[in-house]
Amino acid sequence: MLKLDHQSSIPLRAQVEQLLRKLVRQPAYQRGDLLPDEMTLAAQLGVSRGTIRSGISKLVFEGVLERKAGVGTRVSDRRVDSAIRAWRSFTREMAANGITVQNFRLDYRLTEPSAEGARALQLNSMTKVWRLDRVRGWNGHPVLQSTSWFHPRLDLKGNEDFTAPLYETLEKATGVRPRRAREEFLAIVADAHTARLLHIGKGTPLLLRRHTVFDAGNRPFEFAEVRYVSSRFTLTMDMSQREE
Repeated sequence: MLKLDHQSSIPLRAQVEQLLRKLVRQPAYQRGDLLPDEMTLAAQLGVSRGTIRSGISKLVFEGVLERKAGVGTRVSDRRVDSAIRAWRSFTREMAANGITVQNFRLDYRLTEPSAEGARALQLNSMTKVWRLDRVRGWNGHPVLQSTSWFHPRLDLKGNEDFTAPLYETLEKATGVRPRRAREEFLAIVADAHTARLLHIGKGTPLLLRRHTVFDAGNRPFEFAEVRYVSSRFTLTMDMSQREE
């Protein structure tokens, strides 16, 4: 039975989102059954329809759910229909597979972008931007090292909490949502610096993933480079042809 704790210090909107994430994992909804409509869920949980709509909209934005006018809301069967869904929340994706992501290193500072970052963000190479470096993994082993450069347009302050999912943090701090991304994949080997961070030998094969992220106005706001230890992580993509 669906139930919220109205006495809890956790906001009802957050509780609704957590409940929806559990609900959509039920076999019936994974098979394609429609979720209860907003009015039904609101009545069952004792909250406003707007609170329900907010939780559903969040999962629709993440690609977990899809909503069609006149039909209803169901679990999305589109694993990858744009680059954004594949990496929007690495932490949540791994959690769905029963893996708890650990942060081994996090560095956030104001600096000049790399040459690739300046080109992707359409900036002068001397422009100061916020740079986020992270090393993450699980079971005590680093799996990936990532570096993100953010466009000054975001007006970041330097006190953002990037222990939370990156794009949720950016949206909360700036109101900007990712709309699309351009991706590039390269096979490389670890240099001495990356090898130390990832606890591997110099020359170990790595997968380098570069992406430039654009807002609703088609303006680039993040350029990132992610280096994966290929022996510890497999990147897969499901692709299908849409019927016209």
